[in-house]
Amino acid sequence: MRHQRAGLHLSRTSAHRKALFSNLVSALFTYERIRTTDAKAKETRRIAERTITWARRVGDVLVKSPEKRTPEESARVVHAVRMARRVVRDRTAVVKLFDEIGPRFLARHGGYTRIVKIGQRPGDAAPMSLLELVPDAAATREKPVVDVEAGAEASTEGKAAKKKAAPKAAAKTAGKSEKAAKPKAAPAGKGRESKPKAAKPKAK
Repeated sequence: MRHQRAGLHLSRTSAHRKALFSNLVSALFTYERIRTTDAKAKETRRIAERTITWARRVGDVLVKSPEKRTPEESARVVHAVRMARRVVRDRTAVVKLFDEIGPRFLARHGGYTRIVKIGQRPGDAAPMSLLELVPDAAATREKPVVDVEAGAEASTEGKAAKKKAAPKAAAKTAGKSEKAAKPKAAPAGKGRESKPKAAKPKAK
């Protein structure tokens, strides 16, 4: 019975196991979605959510600029960063955790990640999953606002310009049709019937 022995061994030594989960959590914070086995995904989620909680607890302080923080607030941020660095060894991932991920989940108390099963891995048939951060509903992109009044004015101006141009175009087409309807005048001497000329007597 494995009482009070949290976590999975995964047939690895303690140093290998810590490095494995540290890399998985860093990749999750960097790319926000990783593909791994079910067992690793479940254990990584447990560690990642505890780490995100450190950043979320100081999210109200992270919103402020460093110059406006009190000494107590600065000490809270330093302590949270040090606790996160115990798990995440990648400095870039830690910066993203406290700059983007922590403030994003400020109004969410737990449940920052989700696991989506994607079938078996070819070769050894290991069950695979996608471990990803839950997208924040409040962070959805706003659609561009279209000015209806400006669009209506532009359409009315276009219609007026078309109406003004319509009589001119009609006059041009009417002139072309009249020219096409009129027969061309035949040149003088070619259209009339020519009379036979009297033959001149030949001189002897």
